[in-house]
Amino acid sequence: MYKKWEYQETDLKVVSNIMKKNNISELLSTVLVNRGITKQKDIEIFLNPTRKDFHDPYLMKDMDIAVDRIIEAIEKKEKTIIYGDYDVDGITSITVLKKFLKERGLDVEYYIPNRLNEGYGLNKEAIDKIVDEKYTLIITVDCGISAIEEIDYANSLGVQTIVTDHHEPMDSLPKAIAVIDNKRKDSKYPFKNLAGVGVVFKLIQAIGKKLNIEEKEYLKYLDIVCIGTISDIVPLVDENRVIAKLGLKLVEVTRNLGLRALINSSDYKVINSNTISFGIAPRINACGRMGFEKEAVKLFLTEDEEEAQEITEKLNRYNRERQDIEKSIYEDAIKMIKEEELENKNSIVLGSDGWHHGVIGIVSSKITDMYFKPSILVCFEDDEAKGSGRSIPGFDLHEAVGHMSDYIEKYGGHEMAIGLSLKKENFKKFKEEFEKYVKKEDISGILPIIEIDKTINLKDMNKETIQEIELLEPFGEANKRPLFVYKNLKIDSIRALSEGKHLKLTLKDENTIINAIGFNLGHYSKEYMIGDKVDIAGMLELNSFNGVDLVQINIKDIMKSY
Repeated sequence: MYKKWEYQETDLKVVSNIMKKNNISELLSTVLVNRGITKQKDIEIFLNPTRKDFHDPYLMKDMDIAVDRIIEAIEKKEKTIIYGDYDVDGITSITVLKKFLKERGLDVEYYIPNRLNEGYGLNKEAIDKIVDEKYTLIITVDCGISAIEEIDYANSLGVQTIVTDHHEPMDSLPKAIAVIDNKRKDSKYPFKNLAGVGVVFKLIQAIGKKLNIEEKEYLKYLDIVCIGTISDIVPLVDENRVIAKLGLKLVEVTRNLGLRALINSSDYKVINSNTISFGIAPRINACGRMGFEKEAVKLFLTEDEEEAQEITEKLNRYNRERQDIEKSIYEDAIKMIKEEELENKNSIVLGSDGWHHGVIGIVSSKITDMYFKPSILVCFEDDEAKGSGRSIPGFDLHEAVGHMSDYIEKYGGHEMAIGLSLKKENFKKFKEEFEKYVKKEDISGILPIIEIDKTINLKDMNKETIQEIELLEPFGEANKRPLFVYKNLKIDSIRALSEGKHLKLTLKDENTIINAIGFNLGHYSKEYMIGDKVDIAGMLELNSFNGVDLVQINIKDIMKSY
């Protein structure tokens, strides 16, 4: 598939000034400018954030109300429950708040809805259970902002609610005693994009300030806050950057037995954003996807090493099961796409019996990445159908599904990802109408874009350059690993690996050999041959093998040199 390379337009004067003031290379300075980090104070915070760079938690709407109410609950030993989500953000939010409140003398319980039976967020059946067990205060984490009807129901039963969330609110707010969410229209907080666990961190920071406890009593949870923040794919800038950068340092020396066991089992030698995104997050998320959401919380709460090891083994098993199910659904989906010739359509909508609706969202994401089309996968259960969809940049999937209201029962999400439910009998018509809508919107002109930070050459291919790039860690949303272009390289060797899946190249710049690897780019081995001159777009990295560090390019795309 053809990809469009877009080169960043960089002000060279600004780059030069930043180089001199900060004693850094032109390469690193260029990347900072491309990220919009040009003010000296912002550069210092970005490269070396400290605990002093957190915003005042009391700038958040309703924070003072929430803090006073929670302190009242602590003093009265009130029966309080935390209501959270089943993903990493929700799990870490519950962990941090429960541990912090327990140390303040309030041993709260928690409730996580089962993804397969209850779905996301507050529900009336759960509230009934909470009332039956005599709880009088609910604190939501990573959910609650859209639970207007459910919180009204809780109010009617005499249970008060404090909402902490980071999702977009509806036209009106729930009638909770406090609603802490920086996406409120009346929010004056300087940063809007905290993860749910980031909002919880601000809550415990505010309680800490009110009770005059030492900073270390809430800062010590930054290892867990960091896990939730990186995993939730929020922009790693501003306060999220501070959380992630400081938190990763604590993850390296974490005293949390569960987190330590999980890291050890993931086989990652270096603790960075990759370790969290690909080693830790999938294992925690697998619990919720497979319907065992409480296991991950138990892991983070345990004070017993043997139990930590036992639960970690369970999480690894759930993750392997999730991977097997995902592979099976993916293979089914690819087969159906070929049979129905959907690669020639504008969208890909598939439905099948037996698919696991806790996993189909991941498969939908892979399908969209592969074909660069909006995709929706639906699993049939009796006469019901539940689905997940993923989109491409430039096509609003949430709005598109909103036009299908005649055929769907319920939907939610945002521009790039949605969840929906419909009657099985309406699936065929929904599929037809969705394809018509996408065709009418004409997405044929939307191409995958590779944003290039800078053109590099042989002088940049060294260990020192890569070590300097690592100062930009943690990488994530809004702070992607920099992409560079190396032009006019001659292919010295080329082959496919892993049964044609991946690509291995050696390239020549004059007489110097440059190593390159391209994951999921094995098809290029048939398009290029030894001696071809090519431009390579990719990331610089160190490949450590047998104690030797080799600089290599992790390829994102290739095109012929002109």
